[in-house]
Amino acid sequence: MRLSNLADYAVITMVQAAAHCGDGRVSAAELASETGLPVPTVQRLVSKMTSAGLLRSVRGAGGGLQLGRPAAAITVADIVEAVEGPIALTACIEEGVCDHEAGCSMKPHWPIINEKMRGALAEITLDYLRHSSPTTNTPPVKEHAA
Repeated sequence: MRLSNLADYAVITMVQAAAHCGDGRVSAAELASETGLPVPTVQRLVSKMTSAGLLRSVRGAGGGLQLGRPAAAITVADIVEAVEGPIALTACIEEGVCDHEAGCSMKPHWPIINEKMRGALAEITLDYLRHSSPTTNTPPVKEHAA
């Protein structure tokens, strides 16, 4: 499995946006400059992240972008889903997609596999990515509210 370039760029853009937490707001052009990504790509990602509630756009003087919620509450799974849609390794969980659906013994297992994959990505937060070093191997487990 490989993420699309757009999903990869979305994570990079969101980590950079998280670096501005507490510094006010940042523009899409600034994020593009800081990440080295093309402005149109960052603008497209900002639109997707804003629609998903991961970024908030403020218009007017002093306007710009800021995280839609705390960096510790935004996960890689959230970002990937904002760009790619639901995390699924196969399309066969949707009705009528597979010609071999009637005799497939794997179909009942794919939802479990997909949920485990999503769960792994949901354990990695923007806060972790922003503060970790490349040599850190194990992300802290995201604490769930009781």
